[in-house]
Amino acid sequence: MDLERGAERRAQSIMLEPEPSESKALISPQNDREGGTSSISAATFNFINSIIGSGIIGLPYSMNQAGFPLGLLLLIVVGFITDYSIILLIKGGHLSGTRSYQDLVHTTFGFPGYLILSVLQFLYPFIAMVSYNIITGDTLTKVFQRIPGVGPDHIFAERHFIILLTTVLFTFPLSLYRDISKLGKVSLLSVVLTLVILITVIIRAATLGPQIPPTENAWSFAHWNAIQAVGVMSFAFICHHNSFLIYGSLEEPTLSNWSRVTHISVSSAMLVSLLFAAAGYATFTGYTQGDIFENYCRNDDLATFGRFCYGISIITTFPLECFVTREVVSNVFFKSTLSSVAHVAVTILIIVVVTAISLTYDCLGAVLELNGALSAVPLIFIIPSACHLKLSSQRWYQGENLVSFIILLLGMFVVAIGVTMTSLYPQDCSHGAEMFYCPSSNLSVTLTTPSTGLPQLQNLSLNALQFT
Repeated sequence: MDLERGAERRAQSIMLEPEPSESKALISPQNDREGGTSSISAATFNFINSIIGSGIIGLPYSMNQAGFPLGLLLLIVVGFITDYSIILLIKGGHLSGTRSYQDLVHTTFGFPGYLILSVLQFLYPFIAMVSYNIITGDTLTKVFQRIPGVGPDHIFAERHFIILLTTVLFTFPLSLYRDISKLGKVSLLSVVLTLVILITVIIRAATLGPQIPPTENAWSFAHWNAIQAVGVMSFAFICHHNSFLIYGSLEEPTLSNWSRVTHISVSSAMLVSLLFAAAGYATFTGYTQGDIFENYCRNDDLATFGRFCYGISIITTFPLECFVTREVVSNVFFKSTLSSVAHVAVTILIIVVVTAISLTYDCLGAVLELNGALSAVPLIFIIPSACHLKLSSQRWYQGENLVSFIILLLGMFVVAIGVTMTSLYPQDCSHGAEMFYCPSSNLSVTLTTPSTGLPQLQNLSLNALQFT
């Protein structure tokens, strides 16, 4: 009787087990692990926050590069490829029994592939952190100058001081967390602030846009340097370096849960990006700069509020990128989880180097374009597709493999053409220039790039005469 009852209970338990497609984690049985502590909503906010970083302010400029209609189409295509390749990435982890981007590539392409990926995966978030600091210093100094009594010579108008202050008080403490799921609430705040910024840009498109004369061929379908725009868009959408971290933080890391997080995150980011790009470009057309906030006048209080929100959003996004750079250092040099002392030491080293570079340089437009073409495009287009093709048992032209092969070829084309065109035709650096349509612009134009300053000043003066 006892044996019969035991057999019956085992049969019932087997019948009650959920189907593998619903419950099986994307880590192979030999690497089975418990889930993290993030709910689907917290993981989604972290992922959206990872996608919508500093790159979003360059999306209106990408419309200027590509042509507005083609730019919108390219942005949608990049969004779909991002969503698709993220799923491919985690599927590759499942097929290879690995749980990180580095381990996946190491298993698939050996040590040379692992080394190349480690460089790319470190380079992208590292440069992103530098750009975050620069944007924080540029935006918040303009915010503080709108406070009565804070003039151009005040300490709160000094970008170096603001970068150091925000680093010590905010980005460094947040970057010390070991568990990425603890940033869920911070990421929620960043997402809310991004929506506020989007509303600000849309309002200014309706109120300021009609006052600015459109440039010639402002609404043409395509421009000759559209490939450069793909690099900027890829820079705005890249999140693959955080994928395994956020996937591993899920309470139940299953294929269905991960697909849900990915689809919600990428589609939300795509919608925000499309609205932001369209509203920003419609306001300034051919005058649109790499940093859209550089187009707004310094005495524009609504734009100042937008700058403040964006500065806070960037501060809360910074730690996500620090997580990735620290993980790369841990995997390459320590081959294991960092001890508490090593964790703090590596974090301090990363923050110090990032801060030093951002204090030295204040114009990274061409560098960000190259970062998009050299780092973001391979991480989105090439590597996930190559890993999936190598691990799949099907031929390259069969089923899902054909899509991966097309994305792989497209990524290689964008890297080759994008890097070449960015090197030959870098975007102008007009950092700190007050635009011709701003009050007293002729008295407050300040340019920091001597090689391009005179032509830009002449163009601004000519535009001012035409505008008046």
